[in-house]
Amino acid sequence: MTPVADVSGAAIVAEGIPFAERYEALRRVRAFLAEEPEEVHALLCEISTHRAAGYEIQAAISTLDGALAEVEQYRPGRVPSLAVFMPSNVMLYSYVLYLLVPSLYAERLVFRPSSQVKGQMRRLHEMLARHHRLPIELTEASQRTFLHDYVRPAEVVVFTGAYDNAEQIRPQLRPGQLFLFLGSGVNPFVVAPGADLDQAVRDAVEIRLLNAGQDCLGPDLFCVHQDLLDPFVDALVKEVKGLRYGPYTDPDADYGPIFYEGALEEAALYLARNRQRIVHGGGVDFRTRRIEPAVAVGGQVTPRTQLPEFFAPVFNIVGYRDTQALAATLTTGIFTERALGASVYGDAPGLIEALGRRTTVTVQCNLLSIDNGNAPFGGHGRMANYVALDGKLWAEPILLSKAVAEHFTGAGNVKEAGR
Repeated sequence: MTPVADVSGAAIVAEGIPFAERYEALRRVRAFLAEEPEEVHALLCEISTHRAAGYEIQAAISTLDGALAEVEQYRPGRVPSLAVFMPSNVMLYSYVLYLLVPSLYAERLVFRPSSQVKGQMRRLHEMLARHHRLPIELTEASQRTFLHDYVRPAEVVVFTGAYDNAEQIRPQLRPGQLFLFLGSGVNPFVVAPGADLDQAVRDAVEIRLLNAGQDCLGPDLFCVHQDLLDPFVDALVKEVKGLRYGPYTDPDADYGPIFYEGALEEAALYLARNRQRIVHGGGVDFRTRRIEPAVAVGGQVTPRTQLPEFFAPVFNIVGYRDTQALAATLTTGIFTERALGASVYGDAPGLIEALGRRTTVTVQCNLLSIDNGNAPFGGHGRMANYVALDGKLWAEPILLSKAVAEHFTGAGNVKEAGR
């Protein structure tokens, strides 16, 4: 048992944590973020809205607060080396989730930033490393070099990003390597009979407009019962009309420009193809990278419907009449493959039960309300998230410490594979 100190400085005892002495380093980062957030906040505002940057800092602090209890709960074994493909957004939160907390059980950690934010990621790492001084290494090597020099020697590999890219990397791993994939989901947002429309509209705007729509928790599909469709859309349009546009540094702005080049182009193409469904907004200014929040209504969703992942402020709304039929659709085909999260408002117990077998479901609240960096999150869709080892694959909610404890051969993997 190794004595360490909690975030308040009180002496506690950490049991079964390979590198418990490093918790002091996490406390130093936590203090820096809580007491001097301005430098990090300004950096995050280069790629995120002012509001999203503030949310990210608070989420990072909360996760650091719970790090010791998380690792004590799941008891991951010692990992000699961990390699991480970092995402292009939520830089700070990802740094905490995939590097700082795992440093309590991983001896050495190396990460490769996304090419879209490598300058910002380098500066963030330099800021935080001054405080933690942990064996966390950033490399800007090409993906091929990163795979050869860092990923193949690592015992645990974390990949955040597109499913197709993860599937190109997974076959290149050697036997015994644990591979964790964290992607994105459809995250359907359902408004059923009995819903509080005001709350549903507020929550829809909050999660869809998070960081101007550039967040993987944003719903790609809103399903609204036909009896509520017109009043929901009217209330949503009214709410959206009151939103304020501004630069990322504006604390009063509700949304800002689109940072990611591909996201801007994909959203513009979708809006052009679906222009007849747009009932509000949808204007695109390529010069300023502004997309006016778009409300698109109509059409039907079937198990064969191909839904883009919107990284933009787009409300893709369809009506439905039969809740049982909707449940069947949302648990079939691409919705099963991309099962990550879902939100249900109103009275639909059968739908909630059906969705709950495949995904994380929130009831009368959106997915932001349950964001907890110290708990498993996700669904059972392999295009949303999975754990892989030696040709076996488990599509399940993921938390790194839990996955290492349950699946890593070095920690006693005895589970049978499931799909």
